[in-house]
Amino acid sequence: MFEDKDMKIAGERPSESVKKNAARRETDISKISSDSAKGKAIGKAVALEYIKAGTASLVENDADDSYMIMQRLLLISFAVTVGLESFCENDTVSGIAQKTFLDTLKKEAPDLYAYTSDNGAFSFYFLAYRRGTEVERRIGQTFAMLCSHDGDPIYQELGEALYCWFYSVVEQTVKKF
Repeated sequence: MFEDKDMKIAGERPSESVKKNAARRETDISKISSDSAKGKAIGKAVALEYIKAGTASLVENDADDSYMIMQRLLLISFAVTVGLESFCENDTVSGIAQKTFLDTLKKEAPDLYAYTSDNGAFSFYFLAYRRGTEVERRIGQTFAMLCSHDGDPIYQELGEALYCWFYSVVEQTVKKF
């Protein structure tokens, strides 16, 4: 068992290491709180931009083009994902921003939320993205392929333009915060 001589009782004045640890914990908590607030603000702002772009896409195109609309929305959703990873200052902000983006879509535009992820399409886009060279061109080629227009330069350019456009929208939004 324990005896009284095994116990150490801190004096009235804590040691320097205890003070430093307490100060470090307060700083860490403050940083996490700041990152959380920033991530939520970025995620919501990007979601509102996505909703604006998605609504315009749905209004501008006729119902016969629903597959093309879905592919366009998936591509700009992918641009959101990699844009947040690229432009947010750390993984915490990026993760919170991505979660808030999805939560905001689910709440504000459930019809568009359905278009935000297709694991198959995202896998193809990530393969193109991770190659590291000529990313925009490869994303455009992947878009054309997913639209069943593999090798079609018009679809490739459209995919490249959509990706570059929304990637820059994410960049500008993150820079605001």
